[in-house]
Amino acid sequence: NRPDKLNALDRATIAALKAELAAAADDPAPRAVVLAGAGGKAFAAGADIAEMARLGPAEAEAYSREGQALAQAIDAVGRPVIAAVDGYALGGGCELALMCHLRVASAKARFGQPETKLGLIPGFGGTQRLARLVGEGRALELLLVGAPIDAARAFEIGLANRVVEGGALDGALALADEIAAVGPEAARACLRAVREGLRLPLGAGLELEARLFGQTFAGDEMREGTAAFMEKRPPRFAGR
Repeated sequence: NRPDKLNALDRATIAALKAELAAAADDPAPRAVVLAGAGGKAFAAGADIAEMARLGPAEAEAYSREGQALAQAIDAVGRPVIAAVDGYALGGGCELALMCHLRVASAKARFGQPETKLGLIPGFGGTQRLARLVGEGRALELLLVGAPIDAARAFEIGLANRVVEGGALDGALALADEIAAVGPEAARACLRAVREGLRLPLGAGLELEARLFGQTFAGDEMREGTAAFMEKRPPRFAGR
């Protein structure tokens, strides 16, 4: 909520985001969380350049680690976190969107990693998450050229999950409603299987999947879901 600065990510904003994500993690009610930028012009236009310009090498490394830690705060929510991207998602803002589990963009969204134009590289995980999401070649083109891409191109390369007419927030909330209809424990297990599994060799990832699959059979959620299927009715899932 920093629209006068296009929601640029200074240290205070990063700390506020971590606090809000921690509050979401402690709240048992939501089945999904949506992250949006105030003002309609930008999800987040990047890191705060005026603040960064004053940093020395050691301070810059610490600042990078502060921003990277947002990803741990997002995963700690334990439920899908959706980025609603209206307008600019540049630099640290694009990296914040990459940290989220899903990204819904409005037609006016613009994604980019322009750090090389400032003589820098992304510091909030952009070099790592972008390549994992869209592939090495496409990531390197975005990083080395530094030019933004529009929502249609972001969808084409897999950076955006959905592009919606109108506001991204409405589209993200609609996606959150769809997620809220599935088994909440199953959703949590899917998040863990994918996010942890991508950091493992395939064999270890399959072991993780099998273990989590077995665990879903221990609760009421699986019994309700299979009973609803056989009874041809919508499931009534309880719990977080």
